[in-house]
Amino acid sequence: MAELARRYDQGPVQLGEVARAQELPLKYLEQLVIPLRRAGLVKGVRGSKGGHMLARSPDEITVWDVMTAVEEGPLTPCSRDAEGCSRAPVCDTREVWCRLEELMARELKTITLSRLIGGEKEESHVQREGDGTLC
Repeated sequence: MAELARRYDQGPVQLGEVARAQELPLKYLEQLVIPLRRAGLVKGVRGSKGGHMLARSPDEITVWDVMTAVEEGPLTPCSRDAEGCSRAPVCDTREVWCRLEELMARELKTITLSRLIGGEKEESHVQREGDGTLC
């Protein structure tokens, strides 16, 4: 998605180009693009100059949008659905995992693809362990 964001104004990009630029296996990208298309984040263009491109501006797509499109289920090992886990009533760590997911979601919703590829520094809500400074 970062590569497509970098090339946003250049039209469709073939997945082979993305694979080379990001040093990723083409087969892997072919599998990733399916849920991204389903989520309305990427669109395919057919033809000799076809390929894939972002369906919206990089300013309008967050890292959270991308992650939730390609991940199946919750981002942390513990689901918020207490009924779905037989250990939920006695689990000592469930609250921690749910809180971590909330923190990740809040932070990732603030990072757009534009910000990601531009390297813009914005104040994080997450503090580094030990020194109290922000990441």
